[in-house]
Amino acid sequence: MAGTLGRPARRRRWAAACAAFVGGELALRLYWIAGGRWGYTACDRTDLVDPAGGCGADRVAVLPVWPGWGSVAVALLLTALIAAVLRFPGRATAAASWAAALLLLVAAFPLHLLFEIPAALAGRPSDWRDLGARVALAAGGVLFARLADVSGPPRFPATPGYRPVPRWTRRWAYTAVALPIVGWAVPHGLWLLDVRFGISAQKLDEIHEGLSSLAGLAITVVPPLAGLLVLGLVQRWGQQFPRWIPLLGGRQVPRLLAVIPAAVVATALITYGLLSCAIFTNSLLTGDLTWPEVRAGWAVTGTLLVFTGWGVALAVTTAGYVLATRPLPPQEALTRASVTGGRENGERGRRAS
Repeated sequence: MAGTLGRPARRRRWAAACAAFVGGELALRLYWIAGGRWGYTACDRTDLVDPAGGCGADRVAVLPVWPGWGSVAVALLLTALIAAVLRFPGRATAAASWAAALLLLVAAFPLHLLFEIPAALAGRPSDWRDLGARVALAAGGVLFARLADVSGPPRFPATPGYRPVPRWTRRWAYTAVALPIVGWAVPHGLWLLDVRFGISAQKLDEIHEGLSSLAGLAITVVPPLAGLLVLGLVQRWGQQFPRWIPLLGGRQVPRLLAVIPAAVVATALITYGLLSCAIFTNSLLTGDLTWPEVRAGWAVTGTLLVFTGWGVALAVTTAGYVLATRPLPPQEALTRASVTGGRENGERGRRAS
């Protein structure tokens, strides 16, 4: 009951945090439109030149649409959404807030953060203005997700205990773990060892010229290591913190803590994969890319399918986790807890005998 009574206050608090984020972004975009260039970047992601200075951002006379007036329009829409959440809380505004959170998180494109931050820490020239902007968008996405969580109608409290996920969810989770290892880490590891595996000699030389050994190692191992986190969606530690963790041990993992990052990464992977496949197809149709070049670099082309498949597998696994951990009515939760407890006691008894 207390949680329900405190809900309007929490809604106002998170709405204020979202408004602060939108206000900061709006002020920055208006500053760019007025001619300022602090925090703005004109870097080409494929050819970083003087990334610390924004790659000539101060020489950009006309601001492109999306960094300028396009972002101002989005900021105004988000402001209207915040006002609607405060005035008309419910399922509709909660769904709109979830959509805003997802769009902001996808715009942040976590894959850039996943690859560029380790590479930058390893010494590769990086555009920190771009990384800072992506971190800010990711933070805004988290704020709107929290606003969405407190905007809908009250839900049943989280059901305590561990609930096994369906078998099909486990299969998809293992697929999501295997794809970045087989389709990303293995070929990149071979390329770092100067092995021509599904890549042209020219491309292999470019990799060794553009990457230090440490940066190449980071780019190779970080994605599959991060991919192992998907196992939390099908294991007990994805629903209950392990007991060896101080203060949190044995407590229930907040559902959104698992669902939001997984859903965002899945969406980003699928989006990146589909866009890359569309660009690849267009290059073939226009003649910018030939089939002999594709055959010479088949492993590079294959990574496009790896990203798409990885995203689909992660999305399906996340859906299975959501279904397995959905809050239950108190009576049903009590019945399931007694059944699960009896089953676990029986298993412990069989092990003891």
